[in-house]
This record gives sequence, C-alpha cells and structure tokens, in this order.
Amino acid sequence: MTRRFPLLATLSLALTGLAGCVTAAPQPGEVPMGAPENAVYRGVQTQLLENDLVHFVVTMEGARDAGDAIAYARCAAAQYALIRGMGFARHVRTTTNNEGSLWQADAVYTVSPSLPRGIRTIDAEVTVADCTEQGIPTV
Repeated sequence: MTRRFPLLATLSLALTGLAGCVTAAPQPGEVPMGAPENAVYRGVQTQLLENDLVHFVVTMEGARDAGDAIAYARCAAAQYALIRGMGFARHVRTTTNNEGSLWQADAVYTVSPSLPRGIRTIDAEVTVADCTEQGIPTV
C-alpha cells in the first residue's frame, strides 16, 4: 500500500483550520474594538427593575459613535452580573443619545446564573475580561 502525500494532506488540514482564525473587517452596525483614545467614562446608573431585569444608563465623552456607548453598557452589565453572582446576561434593548461630545446609552439586560435562551447572550466573565483588555471600564 502506498501512502500519498501525508505531509501535504496534514498541511492542508492545518491551513483550513487557520482560515477560521482570520479577523474579518468590521461590518456595519458592529461595535468597534477597543476604547476610544480620548474617552472619558462618566459613570453607570443601575436600577434593578425585577429579580433578573436590570436597567443601565451609561454616559461617556469622546465616543467615536453609538457603538462605544453600547460597548460601555455591555461591559457594565457583565460586571453587574458577576457582582450579583450570575454568570450570564441577555441583552433586551439599548437606545443611545448624543448631545455634542456626550454620549449616553440606556440599556436593559436580564441576568441569570445559567445561559439564558436567546441569541443576544453574553458570558459575563468572558465579557469583563474582554472589556478590561480593551480598556473599557466595567463599573
């Protein structure tokens, strides 16, 4: 029995696997990566609406667009979930407002100890680590 090109086959499989690692260009509506260079994060207001439903209002200056304020709200929601002993959050809705250089995001999330149903869920621990890496405050 002849073995044909085992090294080539292995290399081909390895390169096919690496194709999934390529970072695609940001798509319209995606949140930009990393904190804006001159961002000033003005704080988070949190209000528990029900046992698992939480309202966040975040304010910042120097955002590039609404995506930066949305990212700040997501980071705040993830940290809140961890503080409450929950591992996950699910995005319900977010609205943004811009007045001059001041951006505000008004967001609602549910928090839960297990992965909630839906497609807009976040793993709180992973998200907080990502926010820290990107320089976006979580509280």
